[in-house]
Amino acid sequence: MYLDALQYLLGGLSGVLVGFTLGLFGGGGSILAVPLMVYLVGVPSAHLAIGTSALAVAANAFTNLVGHARLGNVKWRCAAVYCAAGVAGAFLGSTLGKMVNGQHLLILFALLMLVIGALMFKRRDAEGNPGAQCSPENASKVLGFGGMTGILSGFFGIGGGFLIVPGLIAATGMPIISAIGSSLVAVTALGLTTAINYALSGYVDWALAAVFILGGVAGGSFGAFVAAHLSARKGVLNSLFASLIFVVAGYMIYRAVGQITAA
Repeated sequence: MYLDALQYLLGGLSGVLVGFTLGLFGGGGSILAVPLMVYLVGVPSAHLAIGTSALAVAANAFTNLVGHARLGNVKWRCAAVYCAAGVAGAFLGSTLGKMVNGQHLLILFALLMLVIGALMFKRRDAEGNPGAQCSPENASKVLGFGGMTGILSGFFGIGGGFLIVPGLIAATGMPIISAIGSSLVAVTALGLTTAINYALSGYVDWALAAVFILGGVAGGSFGAFVAAHLSARKGVLNSLFASLIFVVAGYMIYRAVGQITAA
C-alpha cells in the first residue's frame, strides 16, 4: 500500500502518543493505535490498520518494558504465566478476527472498551497489595484471565494492555503500577503473535510500522516517568486509564456507525 509523506509524518506523531500512553498506563496504546491508523493516518483497510498497529505496539511495549523493569515495576513470574496463556489465545483470536467485517470489528472493539473502562473506574480507589505474587492458589485465575485476554487481544488486533492490567489486578490483587509494568511483557508477546498472523495474510505496512515505532520510542520513556510519579496518588492512574478508554470508544463507535450507515 502507498501512503504519502504527510501520512507517514502523522504515523510518527501517532507513535509518540501511543508510546507515551503505553509507558503511562501499560495499556491503552493499542486502543489508540487502531483508531489513529484508521482515522488520522488514513489507512484504508481496518485489517491492515490492525496488523500494522499490532506490530508497532509490540515494539513500543518492549521499549517501555525496559524502563519499567529498571524502576522495579515488573513481577516477572506473574507476567510469564499470564503471557504463556495469552500467546496461545492470541493466535486463535487473530485467526477468527480476520474472518469478521472490518467495521463491525471496530464496533465490537469499542463496546468491549466501554465495559473494561466501567470496571476500571468502579475500582479506581483500590490500592492493591505490593507483595502480591503468582502462587499455586491463584495460578488458575492467572491462566484463565491470560487465555481470555489473549483471545480478545488477537481478535481485535490489540496488544491487550488495557485488558491485561485489570486482569492482573483481579487475579492477584497487585497494585496498578505493578500491573502496568508486568503487563508490558504480555503486551509485547501478544502484539507480536497477532502481527505475525496478520503479516502472513499481507496485513502489515512495514514502512508505516517503522515510523510509528520510532515515534513510540520517543514518547515511551516520558510516559513511564510520569506513571512512577502518579502511582503515589490514590486512584489517579485508574481514573485516567478509564477516562481514556471511554473517550476513544465513543469516538470509534461514532465513526464506525457512520461509515456503516453511509455504505
